[in-house]
Order: sequence, then structure tokens, then C-alpha cells
Amino acid sequence: MKILKIPQRSALVVRATGALAFLLGSAGAHAQAGAACKPDGTVAETNACAVQTYQKTDTEISILYGDVMRALSAHERPQLRQEQTAWQRERIMLCKQSTQATESSPEWPRLYHACLTAETEARRKGLMRWLTLDHPSAKP
Repeated sequence: MKILKIPQRSALVVRATGALAFLLGSAGAHAQAGAACKPDGTVAETNACAVQTYQKTDTEISILYGDVMRALSAHERPQLRQEQTAWQRERIMLCKQSTQATESSPEWPRLYHACLTAETEARRKGLMRWLTLDHPSAKP
């Protein structure tokens, strides 16, 4: 009987995908802002939906980041940690700047969290890049 060996990074991608699927179906990810969420409701209810969506997306990216960190070698981790920290700062700065004009309006939380969600979803591709040979520490 042959034992099939799966490369560490491939196995990690499978595990990360499984964790993501679990989160998408999990009621626990909707806990904080989800109680008042009503997509076609009042401004406060739609704001709550945006916060809930962001929290779910942010949780997913945090899990993926942890999985990617575990897949990397010790010498690659500091570079990813630096990249992630810079991305987190840039995400907040970008979303604050892009929603600054609406900051005094009741819809601001929805707009701000929608921006955070979009930036967080875009980060997934950057993290997945670290599981390929095209990641930054593989460059000469």
C-alpha cells in the first residue's frame, strides 16, 4: 500500500479552503452585528449588515493569514508579517480617506465597512500568492 504524500503548501490550501467553507456556513461568524441586520431595513439595520459582512470577511482573512504563516518557513514569516501589518494600516487609511466626505452622515458606517470588506477580500489574493513560487521571498 502506497501512502500519498501531499506537499505541505497544497495540504494547507485544502485546509484553508475547508476552514473558509465552515465559516461561511457558521452562525458564530454573525454574532456581533448580525442581531440588528436587515438588508432592506433602516439605516441602522443596513449599517449593521455592513459591519457583520466585514467581521465575517476579516475573520476569514485572519484564519487564512494564520494558515499561510504556518506553511511558510521561519525565514519567510517576518516578511509576510511586515507585509500584513502594512496592509492593515493601509486598508484603514484608504477607507477613512475614501469615506471622509460622508463621515457625518448616518450611512457612513455602511460605506466605511463596505470599503474595509472590499479591501479585505482583495487581500486574499495577496496571501494566496505566498503559497506559490511567486511569493516575495522567492524573488532573488
